[in-house]
Amino acid sequence: MIVRPAPAHVLVLALAVGLALANFGRVHAVGLAASAGAATALVLVDGPVQRLALLAVVVGVLGWWWGSHRLDELDRSALLPEVGRAGRAVVVVTGPPAAGRFESRAQGVARMFDGRSADEPVELELELGRSPPQGAVLDALVQVRLPPGPENGFDERTWLRRRGIHVTLRVDEWTQVGSRGGLGGLADRLRAWLARSIAPGLTGERRAVLEGIVLGDGSALSPGLKQDFQASGLYHILAVSGQNVVLVAAGALTLAWILGVSRWIGELGALAGIAAYVLAVGPQASVIRAGIAGALASLAWITGRLRDAWQALLLGAVVLLAWNPYNLYDPGFQLSFVAVAAIFTVVPAIARRLESAPLPRTVRMGVAVSLGCSVVTAPILWLQFGYLPLAGVPANVLVEPAMPVLLGLAFVTAVLDLVAPGSASVLAWVNGWTAAYIALCARAVGSLPFAEIQSWRGLAGLAGVLLPAGLLWHRAGAR
Repeated sequence: MIVRPAPAHVLVLALAVGLALANFGRVHAVGLAASAGAATALVLVDGPVQRLALLAVVVGVLGWWWGSHRLDELDRSALLPEVGRAGRAVVVVTGPPAAGRFESRAQGVARMFDGRSADEPVELELELGRSPPQGAVLDALVQVRLPPGPENGFDERTWLRRRGIHVTLRVDEWTQVGSRGGLGGLADRLRAWLARSIAPGLTGERRAVLEGIVLGDGSALSPGLKQDFQASGLYHILAVSGQNVVLVAAGALTLAWILGVSRWIGELGALAGIAAYVLAVGPQASVIRAGIAGALASLAWITGRLRDAWQALLLGAVVLLAWNPYNLYDPGFQLSFVAVAAIFTVVPAIARRLESAPLPRTVRMGVAVSLGCSVVTAPILWLQFGYLPLAGVPANVLVEPAMPVLLGLAFVTAVLDLVAPGSASVLAWVNGWTAAYIALCARAVGSLPFAEIQSWRGLAGLAGVLLPAGLLWHRAGAR
């Protein structure tokens, strides 16, 4: 049977490819001319396949042109010539400060430097101790520096440049003179409310795990626990995923059902909840992808159309690449989209192979998802971070039942905190035990001998074991 992709899939994929191509070569007037030529040829052809192909060329070249324009904008910097200078600056803190060993760091936007307009994203370095909150507008004495170059296998300067950040501002003294408004200010208030209300009364490790899973912010975790999450193959749960967004939408629909209002109003509430959650969490690739997918699912119900999972995935890629084509290089972008594609393609095949296994269906599906995603994302983990977790499948099977419990209780706690703070504290205490269980799983699996490999010798040994095992499994399934 010949499977023909839908025209909408072809066009959205062409746009995504065009946006990504800007990373390998930029076109400007030439791109517009080529697009105009293809559009002219489109008028002259009659066959539907030829017309679709030419239309895909037009869309792809336009995407290439837009991606080139966006990269030019991201590469432009008014502060690079000021490297080495000190002066007063007006800075907006756009991300939560994260404490390191020697200083705190936060993302920000420099509105002015030395009396001149800048309006440029920057990284802020602050002394350990008192840090400004996200959304604060600072009047600060700063020194403009270049970010560190390649060191210990990580090139921070390139990593930041791909986010439009070209300089680091070392803050020597600062005074908060206001807070940002608009959509950014709304995002700041939503994040502050969610961070405060998902775990009232909780402190220490349990709160840190809750914040890591619900907000995608693992900065409060101890270095040892972070390493255990990495070694156990559970680090991905510290990035906001589709499961979080699904629970937000489900909560809105459940509330609408309890209140006795129509499903249509419930879907609008789900859209509002998803938008608020994405704003609160911030522009992470995984949450934007999941937010777009969730929003499209609600819109599909409202408009009476079937949900198209592949179209949602492709649209998520287009949005992220159109905003910043450098996202193509981002590990979070790569892992998020490759893992979801694996769920659509590889996981069903593995699940069919496991149907005869003497395990409950939920466990079989958990194994299939974890195994499929682990295999497909392994090359990215190795190339980007230089490690591979070997016990990710059992770790994810252990943790998976606790994830919806933790997320569900966290969101219910946040809402309950608005009307009954005492009851919210009790619920948060209960949820703290769920967070403790997840941390225990990460430690137990991450501390196992050979839980992860970090050398080419170990990788070669793993390949020597897995290749014959995979061949035997394939032969067994073919019988």
